[in-house]
Amino acid sequence: MAKDILSYGIGTLAAFAILAALAFLFISDITQKKHGVLRNYPVVGHLRYFFEQLGEYFRQYFFSGDRDEMPFNRATRAWVYRLAKNEGGTIGFGSTYDLHTPGALIFVNHPFPVLEEERLPTPSLALGEGFCRQPFEAKSIVNVSGMSFGAISAPAVRALSRGAALAGCWMDTGEGGLSPYHLEGGCDIVMQIGTAKYGVRDAQGGLSEERLLHLAKTVKAFEIKLSQGAKPGKGGVLPGKKVTAEIAQIRGIPEGRDSISPNRHRDIADMNQLLEKIHFIRELTGRPVGVKTAVGGWKFMHDMADVIQRRGMELAPDFLVIDGGEGGSGAAPQALADHMSLSIEEALPRVVDALIETGLKNRIRIIASGKIVTSARAAWALCVGADFVNTARGFMFSLGCIQALRCHQNTCPTGVTTHNKRLQRALVVEEKYLRVANYANNMNREIDMIAHSCGVRHARELKREHVRIVQASGQSVALNMLYPYPEPKARMKAA
Repeated sequence: MAKDILSYGIGTLAAFAILAALAFLFISDITQKKHGVLRNYPVVGHLRYFFEQLGEYFRQYFFSGDRDEMPFNRATRAWVYRLAKNEGGTIGFGSTYDLHTPGALIFVNHPFPVLEEERLPTPSLALGEGFCRQPFEAKSIVNVSGMSFGAISAPAVRALSRGAALAGCWMDTGEGGLSPYHLEGGCDIVMQIGTAKYGVRDAQGGLSEERLLHLAKTVKAFEIKLSQGAKPGKGGVLPGKKVTAEIAQIRGIPEGRDSISPNRHRDIADMNQLLEKIHFIRELTGRPVGVKTAVGGWKFMHDMADVIQRRGMELAPDFLVIDGGEGGSGAAPQALADHMSLSIEEALPRVVDALIETGLKNRIRIIASGKIVTSARAAWALCVGADFVNTARGFMFSLGCIQALRCHQNTCPTGVTTHNKRLQRALVVEEKYLRVANYANNMNREIDMIAHSCGVRHARELKREHVRIVQASGQSVALNMLYPYPEPKARMKAA
């Protein structure tokens, strides 16, 4: 019998195996009850799901125009790649940027731009100066936004740390706690305190004073995260299979068990408690303390200003990180990612105006976040009134991210967001950290170039009158007309 079977050629045996598999698949399809297409069109119906899965990748490279894709189009990604590779931002034969699209940015060029010898270096700004024992002097306008170790891979964190140190910008830990990989490069670290208090929690999950004091020896500032643009009102979820011994130790949670961050800090239920917590951490650690949040309207800033006005400047946060509803390097429920919180275009002017009205603008530094990956968008944020810009996905692109949209599946093909060791081979730290530094340096350089073209000596002199926004009519309107600078309405109580 075996001899008779072996007498057939390999090709014939392979054909029999394929036919048997197709027969099995045919029977499985017509008897299953979950998928109507497969019941009516067995075997060939699988092509529908196959093409649906691959559709986003085909559109990305073959069918979509350079300015068509979301969340970032090909032209924007190419811009970031060129900055990261130090290839310059020069193009030929004109731009594909549509100056008539509503929301388009048009900077107001000065008839007599600033000459090389007239330019000034962009000055650094201090966080917490006059209100904490160890203020943080921040030099770079562009900085690494919060991305947790766990959400991104160890090689990605290592490359970001080394690149940030080379560029002189800070790196935010994200809510996953401070890992050895964050410290590898020796960059300035902003420690984020998320709702689960990973990295700063005691055995009961509360805020540990001992951990805060220990971390204060290393980090430059603390950031209390209320919410982020990807998922306002929703806490993070880390599946147990991703909670390795290393991540469990860093976050202070049991190994191998699901860890679900609450929707908010259990010990912060209103504005008074938030500002008291800020004051407590600042007094304990001596470091600046700020808040990261997405904004849904005026109430947040009005409530904050009211409490500070009644109780004093010493309760104010040293900085506010304003995340737009379009932000989010992390995975999130689509209902929240699509529809929750204001975009950065609307949120940032509201926050800045509220600070100007209440006399808090010079006390609280503003950091803009949320889909700000190009120098033009960063310059717009400075025009509005931001002091710094944080970007996560911009730095992910500098690491080699191709927008495969698999961040939450642990199958990232470029090694940025996966813990699969084989896939992590794609991210060579010794190469990518240089691209991180190039991206940060070239972003700062291009922001200055825009400022000089607008007739100011450095980027911090940019104002709302230096940029125009295209409206639905196709006509542009100056930003200072859309959002006039408000007059201070009240004098704040001195600290």
